[in-house]
Amino acid sequence: MDASHAPVHRRHALRAGAAAAVALTTGCQERDPGTPAATAPRTVAAKPAATAAGAHAPAPAPHRFPGQPVQVTNGPRDRARVALTFHGQGDPAVARTVLGEAERAGARVTVLAVGSWLDEHPEMARRILDGGHDLGNHTQHHIDISALDETRAYAEITGCAQRLRRLTGSIGTWFRPSRTQYATPLVQRLAARAGYPHVLSYDVDSLDFTSPGAAAVTRKVAGEIRNGSVVSLHFGYADTVAALPLLLTEIDRRGLRAVTTTELLT
Repeated sequence: MDASHAPVHRRHALRAGAAAAVALTTGCQERDPGTPAATAPRTVAAKPAATAAGAHAPAPAPHRFPGQPVQVTNGPRDRARVALTFHGQGDPAVARTVLGEAERAGARVTVLAVGSWLDEHPEMARRILDGGHDLGNHTQHHIDISALDETRAYAEITGCAQRLRRLTGSIGTWFRPSRTQYATPLVQRLAARAGYPHVLSYDVDSLDFTSPGAAAVTRKVAGEIRNGSVVSLHFGYADTVAALPLLLTEIDRRGLRAVTTTELLT
């Protein structure tokens, strides 16, 4: 994102707040163990590569950032940038509301998509990319990857990577493990084997998945965010929809810019 993007306006809070009132949805469901790995996702007819990616060039591939650890929790602390990252699952209408609100504010975000969500809503991959956002991998079924053996954990990573490649021509720019803030050493190695030089963690947890109310989400993030922060948020929760314009206003008030994680580290 460059400085030409429009500034945040507080009137967006009213529009998004109204949308939140009707957004009764389920999202990343951190409280729910999700679909067991043994359960196959709903079958989606495969598209030819040229049709799946459309006329678009392939999406960006993962980057290696020299000097950054394998597990990235934040960006440089000497630059006034932050990354808002969203666990990609839930009602696509709510996801579109979140993306649209960010775009109207001149913000760009990072979406870590669940593979089974992409199976059900394949159009969301291109919607995210067309908005100028990062798109990455949040495993195939969103189960506790830390509890899986090597074979099943690798299948969770590569299953989502394959869907991203089919839809966009790329495995996505980032991998984030499911059901945990930090990847184990094994998961880090498996992610590297799958083609991801880094795994993406975060240093600010919004706790929006606990549905504490928009004011609580805003207070939690505003109280911890600073230069270089990577914030964990979720699609699919009304509190997140209602809190986002308030968060964007606070980010703007502090002279920070909400950018993709790729831009945060570039």
